[in-house]
Amino acid sequence: MNELAVTALLCGLLGGGVTEQKQYFPSLGETRHIRTDCETPTHVIEVGLDNTSSARDSVHQAVFASMLTGKRPMVILIDTDGMEGRYEQEMRLVTRRLGVPYGTCRKNFVLRWAATSPFRGVGLDKTLDDLPQSASTRTHCELGAEFQAPSLGN
Repeated sequence: MNELAVTALLCGLLGGGVTEQKQYFPSLGETRHIRTDCETPTHVIEVGLDNTSSARDSVHQAVFASMLTGKRPMVILIDTDGMEGRYEQEMRLVTRRLGVPYGTCRKNFVLRWAATSPFRGVGLDKTLDDLPQSASTRTHCELGAEFQAPSLGN
């Protein structure tokens, strides 16, 4: 499963999260646009895969989208190997220095969590998030204290 598919699943777990939202801006007399990976009522989130240098672009994209929307930027890296590699370490240090919220989610956990979502009583209210709340599950998808979305309280 590629980055786009995992991003869509992860975004669906965030209360009110929508993927591939266009944000328009003027540039050199023309109207241009960017697409955000995931946009919630409070955040613009760029998602990247670990072990790829292209993940570095996520910080720039999140901050630029934040400037266009007035929402808080966030970067989430999808962990495919269970280890903090070179790019994850860089991302953690750079986002901390810039004050941009940063999180990691294990790819296999996102797939399992999304597949079992109907069994957790989320229902049809898409304004509620379906993120892991218990300490044992949050280790697989840690989005940090900065991310504030409505919680189911499980």
